[in-house]
Amino acid sequence: MSVAIIDYGVGNLRSVEKAFAATGCEAIVSGDESVLREAERLVLPGVGAFAACMKALKERGFDRLVKERASEGTPLLGVCVGMQLLFDESEEFGSTRGLGLLRGSVRRFRGELVVPHIGWNRIHQTRSHELFEGIEEGSFCYFVHSYYCEPVDASVVVGETDYGVRYASVVAEGNVCGVQFHPEKSQEVGLRMLKKFSTGFQDLQNLQDDPVNHENRVNPV
Repeated sequence: MSVAIIDYGVGNLRSVEKAFAATGCEAIVSGDESVLREAERLVLPGVGAFAACMKALKERGFDRLVKERASEGTPLLGVCVGMQLLFDESEEFGSTRGLGLLRGSVRRFRGELVVPHIGWNRIHQTRSHELFEGIEEGSFCYFVHSYYCEPVDASVVVGETDYGVRYASVVAEGNVCGVQFHPEKSQEVGLRMLKKFSTGFQDLQNLQDDPVNHENRVNPV
């Protein structure tokens, strides 16, 4: 199964690539549109500011590419800010539109919390999902972020984490999924999830004929 990590000038790409290699999966980092269109699975990484990531995606035309491939049924994994980009918009530095593959917004942690949220925290599984196969409830993963995703539809949330508020840390809808933590820094748990993404989701092959229609989703004004 070929996995392509989208290179749009943002993200710790080589670390993610090495993490996949550690699972026995030969993922490749590529900014070549033809490679990204032929890959069987795509990984959308992201670090830093939401707006800067979206700007970089759009400048390369990869925002359109990601939406088209997701609409075709291609398994897509958003990592850290890459997960946030899957949603409609972020309030970081004003309002910035996202890819709109999942309905919802990205909010900043509020109150007296230390921000960014850095370190190990638990993932509480809200429902069963292939990504969690072989992973114990309440397992620890490594986080670095100041903003969190607030989905409109609670059914897309498959894992939650507590940090002042209980927020969505793992999301999935059809062939589109995302993790707020850094799997490449989350030791065995992170590697298991990457392995499952690269080899699982066999039922999603049927989505080529009946994909989740992300492309025609109506986003909020």
